Amino acid sequence: MKYRRVGNSGIKVSEIGLGSWLTYGTASEQAAADACISTAFDCGINFFDTANAYNRGAGEEAIGAALKPYSRSSYVLSTKVFFPMGDGPNDRGLSRKHIIEQCEASLKRLGVDYIDIYFCHRYDDQSPTEETLRALHDLVTQGKILYAGVSEWSATQITEAAGISKRLNLHPIISNQPIYNMFERYIENEVLKVSGEEGLGQIVFSPLAQGILTGKYKPGVQIPKNSRAANDSVNGVINSYLQENVLNCVQNLESVAQQLGISLAQLSLAWVLRQPGVSSALIGASRPEQIEENVKAVQVELHSDVIEEIETILKQVEGFAPLR
Repeated sequence: MKYRRVGNSGIKVSEIGLGSWLTYGTASEQAAADACISTAFDCGINFFDTANAYNRGAGEEAIGAALKPYSRSSYVLSTKVFFPMGDGPNDRGLSRKHIIEQCEASLKRLGVDYIDIYFCHRYDDQSPTEETLRALHDLVTQGKILYAGVSEWSATQITEAAGISKRLNLHPIISNQPIYNMFERYIENEVLKVSGEEGLGQIVFSPLAQGILTGKYKPGVQIPKNSRAANDSVNGVINSYLQENVLNCVQNLESVAQQLGISLAQLSLAWVLRQPGVSSALIGASRPEQIEENVKAVQVELHSDVIEEIETILKQVEGFAPLR
């Protein structure tokens, strides 16, 4: 395993991290979470990500239970706040009230004394950014979180937050958590540049496009029965990728991977990690062998000719926009 600093902070995370979206507490049992986290530790992964909104806290509970046997100092744990956790008007967003209350609830569900990185799951246009940043600053000062981050914030929103933190001498945001894969590349336009200037590292989710970039889905072939795309409770995002031009593109990318003697998943993760602004790529796994395969991506170096070939293939899906 290799490790990278998160932005300008001193904390280091494994280049491959393990996430729990659509995985633990929803589509798989606790035994699977335990087995996957055990394998992750064996492979050198030290970064584990979840969110309070993942199955209304069940994702945090599953991750917390699986991490319980391990020394707290041996791993970096992140969770998030923003999405509704109840039916009340204050049970969502980034108000001081919701942030403070949900941090306490997450600590209890996770069974830990502190959260390493606490992410604002989305931007909240109903709460003043200064209020949000002051609440995060106070949580850092209290030792309940060590660092703060954001997720899917625009370049303008990141710039605004960084400016407020500097002006008020608040603890800075150290990370942005955006979607980033071969098909969804919006962060390359402005977010990467602004984040670099403001000291934020990218911890990216869905680097394998919800499994599309593993090659399991083929054009003109029925969806595998045990795949996420066949599960009506979690397949909304995945199905947006199931377009003929996307699947044809995946076939061509798989040929590139075969020529290099690696899997398509390893090629796709190495492509994401080629970006110096990326601190870690979050994978999801329901089986330990998926982790063992994916972590090999950190040893893959993509030379310029391979990257150019990939770019040529990706022109087939130029302008692709998944349904959200």
